[in-house]
Amino acid sequence: MSSMRMKAAKCPSDELAITNCALINPDDFNSDVKHIEISTGPSQHFVFSIRFYSGVDRGTVGFSAPQRKWATLSIGQTIDVKPFKAQNADCLCNVTLEADFMVKKTTSMEPYDSEQMARDFLIQFSNQIFTVGQQLAFAFQDKKVLSLIVKNLEAVDVQALAAGANAVPRRVRMGRLLPDGNIQFDKAENSSLNLVGKAKGKQPRQSIINPDWDFGKMGIGGLDREFNAIFRRAFASRVFPPEVVEQLGCKHVKGILLYGPPGTGKTLMARQIGKMLNAREPKIVNGPQILDKYVGESEANIRRLFADAEEEEKRCGPNSGLHIIIFDEIDAICKARGSVGGNTGVHDTVVNQLLSKIDGVDQLNNILVIGMTNRRDMIDEALMRPGRLEVQMEIGLPDETGRVQILNIHTKRMKEYKKIADDVDSKELAALTKNFSGAELEGLVRAAQSTAMNRLIKASSKVEVDPEAMEKLMVERMDFLHALENDIKPAFGTAAEALEHFLSRGIVNWGSPVSSLLEDGQLYIQQARATEASGLVSVLLEGPPNSGKTALAAELAKLSDFPFVKVCSPEDMVGFTESSKCLQIRKYFDDAYRSSLSCILVDNIERLLDYGPIGPRYSNLTLQALLVLLKKQPPKGRKLLILCTSSRRQVLEDMEMLSAFTGVLHVPNLSQPEHVMAVLEKSDAFTKRDLQKIQHDIRGARIFIGIKKLLALIDMVKQTDEESRVFKFLTKMQEEGGLDLGTNVQ
Repeated sequence: MSSMRMKAAKCPSDELAITNCALINPDDFNSDVKHIEISTGPSQHFVFSIRFYSGVDRGTVGFSAPQRKWATLSIGQTIDVKPFKAQNADCLCNVTLEADFMVKKTTSMEPYDSEQMARDFLIQFSNQIFTVGQQLAFAFQDKKVLSLIVKNLEAVDVQALAAGANAVPRRVRMGRLLPDGNIQFDKAENSSLNLVGKAKGKQPRQSIINPDWDFGKMGIGGLDREFNAIFRRAFASRVFPPEVVEQLGCKHVKGILLYGPPGTGKTLMARQIGKMLNAREPKIVNGPQILDKYVGESEANIRRLFADAEEEEKRCGPNSGLHIIIFDEIDAICKARGSVGGNTGVHDTVVNQLLSKIDGVDQLNNILVIGMTNRRDMIDEALMRPGRLEVQMEIGLPDETGRVQILNIHTKRMKEYKKIADDVDSKELAALTKNFSGAELEGLVRAAQSTAMNRLIKASSKVEVDPEAMEKLMVERMDFLHALENDIKPAFGTAAEALEHFLSRGIVNWGSPVSSLLEDGQLYIQQARATEASGLVSVLLEGPPNSGKTALAAELAKLSDFPFVKVCSPEDMVGFTESSKCLQIRKYFDDAYRSSLSCILVDNIERLLDYGPIGPRYSNLTLQALLVLLKKQPPKGRKLLILCTSSRRQVLEDMEMLSAFTGVLHVPNLSQPEHVMAVLEKSDAFTKRDLQKIQHDIRGARIFIGIKKLLALIDMVKQTDEESRVFKFLTKMQEEGGLDLGTNVQ
């Protein structure tokens, strides 16, 4: 049959519009016509399934609004219409449809069962002709009318199937829907339609990980284990499609807390996580920025941070993009509620607002909050439970392998441009930089660079740069060693200056008691290092005043070669209140727990406890704090050696403190003439003849003098003339009570 000239008309009713059929007057075509092809131009051909309806004028075709939109028809437009034979169309086996609400304003999060939708679609539209790009209205049960667009069609060769051949579906532009066809629904982009069920197509979604991201270029050294743990806990669930997560019934991790010493890479890791994820630009917030002088503004600032995420969650549901909020110094705004003085309660309400936003009644599933702090102990406990900042990762000091990685990162550019000498070995530097943080290693590289640059600067009357500096500039091993010795000292390193001060006279080995003490001390050091040991070894060196306890303790601390050595001395806490003294001691121990091998030297315990024999009086608060810390086991995998000194053994025993120590070493005074002679021979104060006279005079005498007092006497007599030195020395020994000759000195 040849084509007829007809006019496009409006569909008479909404009920007929949802049939997806063009409406024809029964007098225009034979009743056996099921489909028509319309032509609006030379290459504009559209096929519609038809339904006869007497309410349409003769010579017109009734089209619904989606049909007119698809075929770009206007009402009253002249079109060529001719019958279309169904056998000319392929048999569709797979149809993919993009679904959205017909009226965008009337959105709903009510679930739409895609399997039931597919069944209803087949009942309503089987044997109809469909074309890729076609638009139609679909009334599903008693819910809101949906707008569907045909996205993909696959057909199968029916004759090949009948012959028993294995027919593979192929993509086609147009075809007739079989009653047993497979229907799949995709949600339109930015639609809030909530599709559920197995007929829901795979959502076109961006990968959570940026496709251009290279893990090798992260610039994070020594944090591989921590980064892997964060990835496993926080991002693994986000890599999988929402369908898989839905089947598991799991919720994404919404918060990470990075804590640890300053300079270890917390902010760097948060920054890199933000870059790695294919998400919105992270919002980086410094804790103090949130606080505002006006009432209610601090809480409003928190709400504003989450406003974008809330709006997208309402609009896109499970397919919302990820919103990252990074809080630097989170302890500034999330202190434990009730801990901040004053009656304003501002801090408390800020914490409450943050808690309700992360995991309140109207919780969001499209956010990731990353908090960073050096003071985890100050943060409100409610913020650290599962569902809030549940992944808590300590970013600690890097180990030797990590230090090699960090040094390689910071020297990479120099190696590229051949500005670093061949004698610079990252492994050697890593071995020398125990307990350096990442920031301190970066500072070390900068200091070495400045030393190398300084060699090429002539500072005479005016500063001149060597004209050939570009070629000559080379950072050498000696520059790094100079920087290590003079410029950069690790915050969590050895208290080298304090130990050197205690050991300014060295250790004078005046006899077997000293050798025995050093041997026993070495055994305790080995016990502290041993992997099978408990992790805590505490040793008390007790003895009379001036017997050299502090110097011996410093020597043992030095011999241990532990990367972290801290000296806790009363001289650093003069005028401290009891509570501030306890906090300071606690800080020493907290810092020690951050290193794998740590040593704390607690000097002169009775002074630390404010002990006075008249009364007697002492600080019970400090005593209890010390008792707790002396017995507290360090964290798993950490080793702690505590060396304490005291001149009041009996006092510590009365305070029930001796039982807190793993071992007690007695440091005696010199008690034999040969002990004194051993010290005098090592000094250069006396001639050989003088030494013979002193040895003769003190033979058989009773001696009781501390090594510190004896060395002070030797220093004093050095100031006298050589003839009277022996007399002066022996007289002063008697006056000090360290020598009882029984006869007058001649």
